[in-house]
Amino acid sequence: MTGPQTDLVWDVRKAGLGLIRNLPGDSQPVNLIEDCAVSPEDLPAYVTDIQKLLQEEAVHASYYAHAGAGELHIEPFVNLKTAEGKKTFRRILERTSDLILKYNGSLSGEHGDGRLRGEFIGKVLGEEVYALLEQVKQIFDPRGIFNANKIVNTPPMDTHLRYDNNDNRTEIKTYFDFSKDESILRLAEKCSGSGDCRKTEITGGTMCPSFMATRREKDTTRARANVLRQFLTNSTQTNRFDHEELKEVMDLCLSCKGCKTECPSSVDVAKMKAEFLQHYYDANGSSFRTKLIANFTKSQQLGVAVAPLYNLVVKSDFLSGIVKRVVGFAAQRSLPTVGGTTLSSWAKKQSYSSGTNKKVYLFSDEFTEYNDVEIGKTAYKLLVALGYEVTIPKHVESGRTYLSKGFVKDAKVLANRNVSLLKDIISEATPLLGVEPSGIITFRDEYPSLVDADLRSAAYELGKNALMIDEFLVREIEAGRIHKEQFTSASKKIKLHGHCYQKAFKLVKATETLLSFPENYEVEVIPSGCCGMAGSFGYEKEHYEVSMQVGELVLLPEVRKTDASTLIAAAGTSCRHQIKDGAARKSYHPVEILYEALIK
Repeated sequence: MTGPQTDLVWDVRKAGLGLIRNLPGDSQPVNLIEDCAVSPEDLPAYVTDIQKLLQEEAVHASYYAHAGAGELHIEPFVNLKTAEGKKTFRRILERTSDLILKYNGSLSGEHGDGRLRGEFIGKVLGEEVYALLEQVKQIFDPRGIFNANKIVNTPPMDTHLRYDNNDNRTEIKTYFDFSKDESILRLAEKCSGSGDCRKTEITGGTMCPSFMATRREKDTTRARANVLRQFLTNSTQTNRFDHEELKEVMDLCLSCKGCKTECPSSVDVAKMKAEFLQHYYDANGSSFRTKLIANFTKSQQLGVAVAPLYNLVVKSDFLSGIVKRVVGFAAQRSLPTVGGTTLSSWAKKQSYSSGTNKKVYLFSDEFTEYNDVEIGKTAYKLLVALGYEVTIPKHVESGRTYLSKGFVKDAKVLANRNVSLLKDIISEATPLLGVEPSGIITFRDEYPSLVDADLRSAAYELGKNALMIDEFLVREIEAGRIHKEQFTSASKKIKLHGHCYQKAFKLVKATETLLSFPENYEVEVIPSGCCGMAGSFGYEKEHYEVSMQVGELVLLPEVRKTDASTLIAAAGTSCRHQIKDGAARKSYHPVEILYEALIK
């Protein structure tokens, strides 16, 4: 294989760990003998012996990676929640250490021994060599304070395990339906500890923005999953979510959804955070600011009714400063304005030529309906100009503001309502299009596991036909229903920042393709992760510093160094706001750029 085909092969390799970590049941692949290595020429015989050993233990395993170096990762499937499983766990390593001696191999060829394999170092290296290791440790660390008990004086490998009894504690009532993952506990348990969430802005990706900013382990996806697992497994409280430690570790999660696709095990911490918060509120209530943000749509409805006065207040440094101090927003932030009308009210007054058989429905999410009305109008006019009949159907808000603050019960009511209203009119032929990523993607992400059981099938089908407008237009281009001749041939350079949810659902490429469609438009995708705003996160005064640290990793410096003739494109309303506040630069929704390129 050559060229792009080789990328597909590597993609399969990268996906392997995630696939095996997502298998159902308590018997899961365990890190045990995966790092044992032998000379490549001995590998076939070694693997044959391992397979015989595992067959005798009635255990199957996964096999992947590094065969050329003599270190095939072999992960036995063992149920460590049972006493018998723990015994099997130990026997496999004991017997494998005999094979390592037989083939003059190494217990750890890549990752290290530590608490897991340290007990057997003396056996493999010989007691004389092991005594030398003890002497070195004593010379440099006589009080045993540096990473104690990892190489010498290591306790037995089957002690201090996660599960100390046979209790199966997966029966936890949740508001989301976690049956696809078996339970919220099983989802948390999928974290393999691989540390893929400890990325930096140099290695790229979205996961995990808070760790990229702080470099603290407690701010990783791994830490959040493990702390949640610990309390859901061992808490003695009726409400196992009611722990301040959980609140602390979840605090800097930006709910970016990066972990949903970038984590090898697809550990969706954003979803688990929302679930945790709802249970925490059930026990402790929520703050005024949290309720205010969750009910953002209601405040914007009132704002539109008195738009001139509302906008006067939020644009005034003095008056908005009072608002920010009272609410607890960062003084450095600008507040969003509202439109003079709502998008749906404006749309009702529009007329379009009849006779077209190309019909679409436009979802007027809570941000486009009240704040980004002009962008909504532009999206509407672009679709009409391209020959589509556009209708804003009867619907309610997406529920994104409630989900972002953990009001899952309120979001569930909205999800049920939207699915009931839209399920009979939305189809592949008449899709639902969205302008704001965080609004429209809710249909395919949270809704299927949030709505009542009798609506889940309908929610799933609806989600398949709820599309970003960028995504839809690219499909139409590929189908030959939109043509280059409809757009200008003038030159334009664009730098594109993808919204986190676009990245999580692999939709940035669609936006890049769309903006590149006019003949001489050149698009460069900024290699940024999360912008740092993340809805209300960047507004909250205690989170402002981290929000800006995240933005300063890649996005804001890249925007500042971009010349004025190059347009900055960003589909997300939060992203555009972060660019405005952090780089004093206006950015544009892709539909604004494409509409301007249209020959009218």
